[in-house]
Amino acid sequence: MHEDEILNSHDVVSLFTNTPVSKALEVIKERLLKDNQWKEATQLEVDDIMELLEFILSTTYFTFMGQIYRQKFGTAMGGPVSPMVADIFMEFLKQTAIATVPLEYRLKLWKRYVDDILEIINKDAVEGLTQHLNMVDETGSIKFTYESEVDKMLLFLDMLIVRKDDRHVKLLIYRKKTLTDQYLNFASHHP
Repeated sequence: MHEDEILNSHDVVSLFTNTPVSKALEVIKERLLKDNQWKEATQLEVDDIMELLEFILSTTYFTFMGQIYRQKFGTAMGGPVSPMVADIFMEFLKQTAIATVPLEYRLKLWKRYVDDILEIINKDAVEGLTQHLNMVDETGSIKFTYESEVDKMLLFLDMLIVRKDDRHVKLLIYRKKTLTDQYLNFASHHP
C-alpha cells in the first residue's frame, strides 16, 4: 500500500430486506438464459424456475403480536433462497459499480463477502466512491455505509487488519468484547 491509500470497508444497510426482488429476478433470469450449466441439475425451464422463485419471494408471511403480515419488499431474513438471491444481486451491483466507476475513484482492491466489501483506495476518493455505489442500484433500495482505517487499523468481519510501516498488512483475529465463547447445546430445542 502507498501512503496516499487507505483500507476502507463498505457495507450494505439491511441487505436482505432491501434487496429489490423484481430487479434481482431480472438478473437471475438473464444469467440463466446465458449459462446452461444449470440444466444438468433440473429439467425445469427458465420460465418455470422464475415462476417458482417469484412465488417463493412474494409469499413471505409472518406474525407479530397475533397479527399476520405479508412482507411486501425485499427478501425474507432466514428464507431459504434469500441468501442466493441477495448474493446474485450483489454480484450484479459489483460488476455494474466497477464497470462504471469514475477514474478518480478506482480501487486497488475490492474483496466482497456477501454485503461486506474490503477495499484499498486513495484516501481522497472514499466519499466519491460511496456516492457512486449509492447510485448504482437504480431502484434506490441498496445503500452503502463505510468505515475507513483508524490509526492504520480496520475491523473487517472477524479480522483486525493492521497496516505496517513496510507497506504490507498484518491480519489478526478480532473478538468483540462481548464475546462469551458460549454456544447453544446441539441437543437443545432452540427455535
